[in-house]
Amino acid sequence: MNPIIECVPNFSEGRDPLIIKQITVAIEQVEGVKVLDVETGIATNRTVVTLVGDPESVIEAVFQGFKKAAELIDMTKHKGEHPRMGAVDVCPLIPIANISIEETIPFAQRLGARVARELGIPIYLYEHAQPNIDRKNLAVIRSGEYEGFADKINQAEWKPDYGETFNKRSGASVIGVRDILIAYNVNLNTTSTRRANAVAFDVREQGRVIKQTDGSELRVPGTCKFLKGIGWYIEEYGIAQVSMNLTNINETPIHIAFDACVKSATERGMRVTGSELIGLLPLKSMLDAGCYFLEKQQRSVGVSDAELIRIAIKSMGLDELSPFNPNTKIIEYAMQNAAPKKLINLSLIEFANETASESPAPGGGSIAAYVGVLGISLATMVANLSAHKKGWDTRWNEFGQYAAQGQLLKNKLVALVDEDTQAFNNIMAAFNLPKTTDDEKQKRTAAIQNATQHACEIPWQVMQLSYQCFDLIEAMVTHGNPNSISDAGVGALCIRTAIIGAALNVKINANTLANEQIKNDYLSKAAQLVADATTKENQIIQNINQKI
Repeated sequence: MNPIIECVPNFSEGRDPLIIKQITVAIEQVEGVKVLDVETGIATNRTVVTLVGDPESVIEAVFQGFKKAAELIDMTKHKGEHPRMGAVDVCPLIPIANISIEETIPFAQRLGARVARELGIPIYLYEHAQPNIDRKNLAVIRSGEYEGFADKINQAEWKPDYGETFNKRSGASVIGVRDILIAYNVNLNTTSTRRANAVAFDVREQGRVIKQTDGSELRVPGTCKFLKGIGWYIEEYGIAQVSMNLTNINETPIHIAFDACVKSATERGMRVTGSELIGLLPLKSMLDAGCYFLEKQQRSVGVSDAELIRIAIKSMGLDELSPFNPNTKIIEYAMQNAAPKKLINLSLIEFANETASESPAPGGGSIAAYVGVLGISLATMVANLSAHKKGWDTRWNEFGQYAAQGQLLKNKLVALVDEDTQAFNNIMAAFNLPKTTDDEKQKRTAAIQNATQHACEIPWQVMQLSYQCFDLIEAMVTHGNPNSISDAGVGALCIRTAIIGAALNVKINANTLANEQIKNDYLSKAAQLVADATTKENQIIQNINQKI
């Protein structure tokens, strides 16, 4: 698969929509990139653009953004609440898929060199792209801001990595490579910047400096690692905020930062009223937050992604200042929306109509996978009903864990619905390859065989995942809510159907494989799993009939 990187250039203009539009148009005109989000701030006078694509396309698009910003933004006239040093203040590249941080660094270096060479803007590298440990931190580089850089740039220790002299109109810029960063603001029921700063000092890793009685200074760290924060007043909203950057969301996720602010604000006589996400964040951040808040309520976490996201939004008040749309604020969803529509995004009637059409795909393989989805969904429903059954309050976590297992299996099977159709399309594409020369014939034959083996592997995965669902179904029949035992039984019937249906696809594809050993392996293990599934389903149904 092709490498994908994200870039989040911050432009020092948030009040003139015409300027912002011209910059984003310059970026979007480069083929191979997709602008996922444009976040403007009037008080900060700043626009944060989020774009993704292959590395070559991204750095070309960002260069065009630099070029247009240099034409339109005059830093001698810029004022705003946010620290800044140039028309393009900071420009991080973030590896998203199939590329490492180390592999991303040369792209940052190439971009920086070109901006300095062609636009005359001095460039500093930061984070992973900066080899000098004293110049890795963005806040350290940006210290003094635009107004101080005319002098700072002439100091030997602050010579730019690319470029020589200060650009009075465009300032200076910082380009680097970093992990995913979440820009996140927590809203307070106060207008006091001083009090918002007090909360920021409580939670940020750097903490605060306290002057002791002997005149010495003592730094007291804050409660959250990898959190940078300040307090400010936003006239646009009429409130003060704790403005934070979360630089390692594995160590300090968004929900932990939120709750740390809640604790500090409460102790200081204030209340957190909500929060605001700047830019986008990964799906995992929202799912983890949803689980966190459900667990605090002693409720099952084995619910759909959509429900986890809804809980996260409401728990952190992410929709207080403006609507929070998961399809535009979550990276994975935004990228999906930019891609062709998948089967799993269709409505029930659309899916049925697509299946019933004259097209050979989706076919039995995709339907078998979806029947498996329905089977495990029923078992998960029983788990959730059991977690909330009256009189079973102490068992919420037990059944919540069952439900979480079901959601995981469901999501894996859902992905295979589209994978099976894609596998069929790959076979058709291989058959359409040219076959004029001997070399072309050999490549075509190899492509057909590779695609066919992949078309065996997908339904085999459906079989394996579906069989794993029996354990959860059996547990629900034995230990779950007795009023829902028939639902678990229907789930078992669906799972057996999914396994037998997927086995038919394994057989028909395996029979066209030229490699006899691989073919026979698929046929024998598929037959064995069908036999095992039949036995398991019979046992479950017998157990259900005895109980009812």
